[in-house]
Amino acid sequence: MDLAKQAKIVDSIHDTLHDFVGQRLKVRANMGRSKIVENEGVLTQVHPQLFIMEVDRKRGRTARQSYQYVDVLTGMVELSQNGEPLFEPFVPDAEGMLADESSVASDEEEKVLS
Repeated sequence: MDLAKQAKIVDSIHDTLHDFVGQRLKVRANMGRSKIVENEGVLTQVHPQLFIMEVDRKRGRTARQSYQYVDVLTGMVELSQNGEPLFEPFVPDAEGMLADESSVASDEEEKVLS
């Protein structure tokens, strides 16, 4: 995926999230080292490079967390509302990529054998 296409996708994520300001969303973030954090909260602000959510904590407390649009693009952060994801995966999964690569390799083998 080239940079121009990525920039357009990030802009579309920003525009979509701008429409959800003030609404409750569920966020699932991959923090690395097999640590996945799931929170629910209200989308409070959108900025050019990131968005801010006020998430629920224990005993009625809230915390503010920020996420980058690029993380949504890469699938490190997933957003959903009422169980429905807001965005479809933008980057194909590894299995899909391997399947494409194997079909290309088998085509090349067929050409060599011919």
